[in-house]
Amino acid sequence: MTDTREAGTEAGTRGDASTLRALDEALGRYVRPDTFPLGIRMLEHGEPVPDGVRIPTRDVGEQWIVCQSIGIARRYGWSIAVGREDVICPLASVSFGFRAANERYDAGEAALGMYCTEPGAAEALEAATWRFDPGRFERLCVAPLSRLTFEPHVIAVYGNSAQVMRLVNAALHARGGRIESSSGGRLDCAELVIQTMLADEPKVVLPCNGDRVFGMAQDTEMAFAFPANRSAEIAAGLEATHKGGVRYPIPVAMRSTVSMPPKYQALLESLGETPPTAV
Repeated sequence: MTDTREAGTEAGTRGDASTLRALDEALGRYVRPDTFPLGIRMLEHGEPVPDGVRIPTRDVGEQWIVCQSIGIARRYGWSIAVGREDVICPLASVSFGFRAANERYDAGEAALGMYCTEPGAAEALEAATWRFDPGRFERLCVAPLSRLTFEPHVIAVYGNSAQVMRLVNAALHARGGRIESSSGGRLDCAELVIQTMLADEPKVVLPCNGDRVFGMAQDTEMAFAFPANRSAEIAAGLEATHKGGVRYPIPVAMRSTVSMPPKYQALLESLGETPPTAV
């Protein structure tokens, strides 16, 4: 799904360091994710790789795809930048504009036989994926929110459905409405980053097969992404909805008199009402 609208890279203030620290603290207090919340930035051509950021081919001698890099960042706590020479997934390489598509790509060759049995369906599935224009960006840079050395475009948080629900609550607290997201069941890296930047809106993201295989996303996990310029708003929304009674962990309804088995009830009655005498 190529979108020529200006991505939300310059829309509003993405948040200074204090705002991002406050967001990280709010996420820890009100959402409690199992892995690091992430900041993600798309580096333009000529933009230097930030300090302390690993480039896999340069620093590790390996090639990491985008979902794998996101998984390593949120589990290891590393800061990572990947570009054309690092990303060996052809789908992500084209979606992020590191390589240009060709006829085989646009025909849905990668989807045919795996996700679709009809060529027309495979072509339509490929055409619907989110894409940056070829050559627009040089690298994707990802790091834990608490360890950022760069200004992010997107904040991404993985969690279970209840944790993602809390983030939806926070995003809608001041604005109302609904969170509208688009999923193709594949290429969740594009949905997480490209969809969020192009729409300049928060998104709920379903981890794809690749993220599960290479990024180690678990069956219990989803993701929530939002423009970094919403950081203060999301933090405030988490606090406000927590005060309003929407909590995580979810407080379940446990306060009631339970029903004991008849045998237990009879035994209790046989014990009588007279309290035991201390010896």
